[in-house]
Amino acid sequence: MKKVSIFLLLLAAFFVAVRCGDSEKGKQLTDDELSEFREFSMKPYDIPIMIMLPDETANIGASTQPEVIHVEDDFKWELMVGPNFHMVIDDWGADREMVSSEKKRLAGLSFYKVKYLVDEPDFILYERELKVSGKKGAPKSVGVEHKTYHVYGQKVIDDITYVFRSRDDGYEKVIIDLMAKSIKSVKPLKENS
Repeated sequence: MKKVSIFLLLLAAFFVAVRCGDSEKGKQLTDDELSEFREFSMKPYDIPIMIMLPDETANIGASTQPEVIHVEDDFKWELMVGPNFHMVIDDWGADREMVSSEKKRLAGLSFYKVKYLVDEPDFILYERELKVSGKKGAPKSVGVEHKTYHVYGQKVIDDITYVFRSRDDGYEKVIIDLMAKSIKSVKPLKENS
């Protein structure tokens, strides 16, 4: 009996160690997860980062070159890859609490139900559903279900907080999942890059 208890204890410790390793691994994207992506430098647009963007194999109509819209000396960039991938990047300077501020803003939207699918200190991915209500006593078929998916993350690069987010209207889940990988892939450029 003692041997069985020791075996079960060692087995449990093994599973805990494996799970802890998995959570650390989740923070780094693997080559397989980024197989449908290509590197894109934002240095020509005054952001010293490298970001992975979906390529033509991602099957979202991203066969065109990435396009960046930015007005010089402005704090907003629009990054588009084809017609179905539109990410907004905002420069928030020294403000490090952008994700928590966004969560507070979302909590104040009384006409939407927000469900967080990923909730991390610097990154959220959520489903936003329009609350449908009709006249009292109306059949259940009244109203149209409307769900969109959104992503919002912050990265501090060279002491500047950049927010990477989906457009206000959101997207389908498949697009948001790709956008989430792009945000998680952001790395600062080295001095000589």
